[in-house]
Parts: sequence; C-alpha cells; structure tokens
Amino acid sequence: MSPQIDHFKFHVGSNTQPGHGELSVLFSGEGKPHPNHQIGPAVHNYYLIHTVMSGHGIFETDGTRYECSKGDTFVIFPDTLFTYKAHDSDPWHYRWVAFRGHMAGPILASIGISPAHPIIACSDYRALIPLYRKMQQTLEHTPFPELADLEASGLLRILLKEFGELNADKLTFNSLTIIPDMERQIKQAVRYLSYQFAKPIAIDDLSRSLGYHRTHLSKMFKQYTGLSPMQFLLKVRMERARELLTGQVHLSIDQVASSVGYSDALYFSKQFRKTFGSSPTEYRSNHRTEHS
Repeated sequence: MSPQIDHFKFHVGSNTQPGHGELSVLFSGEGKPHPNHQIGPAVHNYYLIHTVMSGHGIFETDGTRYECSKGDTFVIFPDTLFTYKAHDSDPWHYRWVAFRGHMAGPILASIGISPAHPIIACSDYRALIPLYRKMQQTLEHTPFPELADLEASGLLRILLKEFGELNADKLTFNSLTIIPDMERQIKQAVRYLSYQFAKPIAIDDLSRSLGYHRTHLSKMFKQYTGLSPMQFLLKVRMERARELLTGQVHLSIDQVASSVGYSDALYFSKQFRKTFGSSPTEYRSNHRTEHS
C-alpha cells in the first residue's frame, strides 16, 4: 500500500544528490496517517526524526514504549529495532526528516539524544515547523540538487540546535557543558587569534570587542592559556611561518612574512630567529638538507 493511500495527508521531498560527509538530509516530509497505521517492527540504516504536531501515537524502540502527543519528538537510530503506530481515534500528524553522516551520532549525543533517550518533549514547537517545511520544499522544488543538499543540511543543523536548546534544561547527564562566560570569551579570543593571525591585530581592539579592559583580558588569557595574547599570537604566527617555509617552498621570505601578518620581512626574520634560533632562509635550507 502506498503512503498516500494509508494517510489523510502525505508529502515528502527527497534528496536526489545526498552528500557523504558529516551530515546530509535524505528526505523530509509531512504526514497524517489513518487510525492504527503502523510502521515496523523494522530497522533503518539512517536516522529518522519525527515531531508530532497534533494527535497521539505510540513509539517503541529498543524494548521501551513511549506514548507521544503534540510537541513530542521521537528519534529512530540506525540498526535499532523500532515500531510506531497512530492512535485508533486521534491519529497523530507529524513532520519528519531522515539523514545520515559520520557526525550524525556524535551531534545527537552532544544534545542529549541517544537510543536510551530518544524523546524530546516541547510545549511550543512553532520554531521547528518552518525548518521542516523549508527542508521539504527545498528538496521538492530545487532545479539544483547539489545546492539543495547544502541548504537542507544547513537547515538540519539549525533544527538540531533547536532540539539541543529544548533538551538542555532536562539533561541529567553531562552531554552539554555550560561554559562560564569568561572562559567562553577567552575561547573566542583564542579562535580569533588562531584564524585571523594574518591580519593586523591590536589587542586593545580585541579587548574592547569582548568588553574587557586590556589588562584584565591579558591576565585572564594567560590564566587559561599560559601565554599573554601577544605571546599566543606570536606563537601562532611562527608555527604557521615554519609550515609555509617547509611546505610552500615556492614562496619567498617576503611572501611568507606577509602570509603570517608581517608587512616588514626584516622584522619577521628577527622574530623567527628569536623563536627558532635561525633565520627563515637558514631554517628552510636546513630542512631541505635534512630531507634530501
């Protein structure tokens, strides 16, 4: 029997070009099945999430039975036996998304969803519906399947973020770590310096952007990393310079200097010698000799 026949309502958008990376949507849709409509017992080879918008039903997985109603979300895991069945007089109406990817399991675990905890209860699911709807529409109507895959996987990540927020205050295990504000700010500063090292960086500007006085930021930064912001920035720049000198032999010393945030190649060379005990040219030459 086709899904359209045993449903009052059934719509689905399928991904014709699913990716093979971290996370990729396979299909997404909406259904309101007839009373007592049942799927399973069965096993899937992908992840499948349903969010109930109205009505009632039963979800059973791994030997545990859950009664689900409006606002509940249930998650089916790959290679895990499941059954779900619509209520006999008030069948549920739900939206769903199926996906795969090598990061799917870890991401779900990080937001408190696992085979042992496959249910998320939500009194207000309105923020979820536009995400489901957009995923379905993207997969149904796009003339560019590869772009649809990118968009749908992005929407799925946002949906999972919403589930994480819904689940956060109900977690009884340490799947989500609440990071103190200062530590979060320091990690933000570390990421900024680690990725923006090639640009002119003023620690005063960085401090203001994080809302701290330079002295206080420097003190806390050193407490967390063991280095001052400037020492950390120098370390990042020098390590990257060493990589470029040994891996990008076609680059001149001026080009290496510019690539790691120094407009003055002479000053860069002095900093490099101070760090590694030899000039950039000597370091590159010695590396070639060692590996020839």
